[in-house]
Amino acid sequence: MSIISKVSIIQQQNIQKRAQSCGSNRFFNLLTGPELLDSVESLLPEHRERLYPPTETLSMFLTQTLSEDSSCQKAVNDSVIKRVVDGRSLTSTSTGAYCKARQRLPLKMITGLVKKSAQLIDQQTPEQWLWRGKRVRLIDGTTVTMPDTKESQEKYPQQSCQSPGLGFPICRIVGVICLSSGAVVNASIGPYSGKSSGEQSLLRQLMSTFEADDIVLGDALYGTYFLLASLIHKGIDGLFEQMGARKRVTDFRKGQRLGAKDHLVKLTKPKKKPDWMTQEYYDNSPDTLTIRELKVKGKVLITTLLSAKDTPKSALGLLYKRRWEIEVNFRFIKTIMGMDELSCKTPEMSEKEIWVYFLAYNLIRILMAQSALITEILPQQISFKHTVQLWLGWEQQGAIFLDKEEILFILIAQRRVGNRSGRIEPRAIKRRHKQYSKLMQPRAIAREEVRKNGHSKKLK
Repeated sequence: MSIISKVSIIQQQNIQKRAQSCGSNRFFNLLTGPELLDSVESLLPEHRERLYPPTETLSMFLTQTLSEDSSCQKAVNDSVIKRVVDGRSLTSTSTGAYCKARQRLPLKMITGLVKKSAQLIDQQTPEQWLWRGKRVRLIDGTTVTMPDTKESQEKYPQQSCQSPGLGFPICRIVGVICLSSGAVVNASIGPYSGKSSGEQSLLRQLMSTFEADDIVLGDALYGTYFLLASLIHKGIDGLFEQMGARKRVTDFRKGQRLGAKDHLVKLTKPKKKPDWMTQEYYDNSPDTLTIRELKVKGKVLITTLLSAKDTPKSALGLLYKRRWEIEVNFRFIKTIMGMDELSCKTPEMSEKEIWVYFLAYNLIRILMAQSALITEILPQQISFKHTVQLWLGWEQQGAIFLDKEEILFILIAQRRVGNRSGRIEPRAIKRRHKQYSKLMQPRAIAREEVRKNGHSKKLK
């Protein structure tokens, strides 16, 4: 036996011991614990007994978001096979009943479960996962596209630079993600462009998500005067990169010096009231704010953490470096899980689909958190895709692995994410796509031209 094999066996034995000594699976129990189940019951709509009751429909919807084949037909086929295996009556493989059952699921129920799952993870998060005893909330925006239907185009219009009939409906999402566990705490959805559609506007809808002593971590877009004022008023700290206009005029010779390239400065309230703000809110906002500016590895950061002794410049620099984790987490949801291109045909169902993706993502994060706890590592060190693959395989086996959760955690912990600090990759692809010409006119018109003239010659 090789040395590597021996080390692997020893690691697995240690994980088994920790899993057994852990007593109760503090995170894993959230999946079947009374807190989450009570939330499901309280949020369930009034319903009669159907082929697809709300709980089964939601379970199938969740499995769709995690499966490589996320079609409704696959979800229904799996359900029919499961019914046969369980000895129940044979049902039709038509997707009509299931699609109607998905439409009946209340959006409030799904959003409530996402927030509740994140809240339960927070309550079970150990102290050593926090940043200096504080919870850090990552904020950022992203976009997803929808099928090109009339209803979706009306609510979430395609980008203005695209000709009619050639683009896809697009919506903007601003999310709040926990740095410790990676769970989605809350999110806001809106159109990509138009009045009150920017990331700042969507973030204002999420301000109640943050609690006193939290730290909000975001990029340069969010470091505005009024957001900083709102955070300070609520006892919340913030850490952002300095905005471009201010960065050009930053002078570390001014203000109260705390160290090299580190000082306290006073900001003055903008003289012009933003369009979104009421006059009363503007008048009640403070006339000045004292914030801290510091420069770390070429980046100018601003923060409301004013004490250089309690929060050294080097610690803030390392914390801001972790802001990139929200980009990675959005990539997990959009690329690995497939939320980048939604499949539902109406805007209402598209919004529901987004929240189901968030719920499925949080449930996977629960598994990763439990595995990290018993292996004494951080959740960020565990492979997300590896966990998704194992959970799908585990679910398929049903009762075979019942009451053997420690085996699942051993398997999850075996795949560790490498140290990617400072990783740089070109934003380009090596493998070329098939050489089809781009569709430059509405599909109906292009289809008629093909009928008349045949297909165009392939590009060389």
